[in-house]
Amino acid sequence: MRSDKGFDQIAYQNAYIKEKYDRISLTVPKGRKAEIKKKASSMGKSVNEYINSLVDRDLC
Repeated sequence: MRSDKGFDQIAYQNAYIKEKYDRISLTVPKGRKAEIKKKASSMGKSVNEYINSLVDRDLC
């Protein structure tokens, strides 16, 4: 991935993510996002890591 100014890191990362991952949009009631973010943070995880760990635990 090259632009006129050289390597485009953001374009490279976006292409990698598009190739390797699926996206899911999650809608939660007002205020729940803050609760989820606080819980994830208390566990040393990002919101994405936290939600993925819950899904993994439930699917396995």
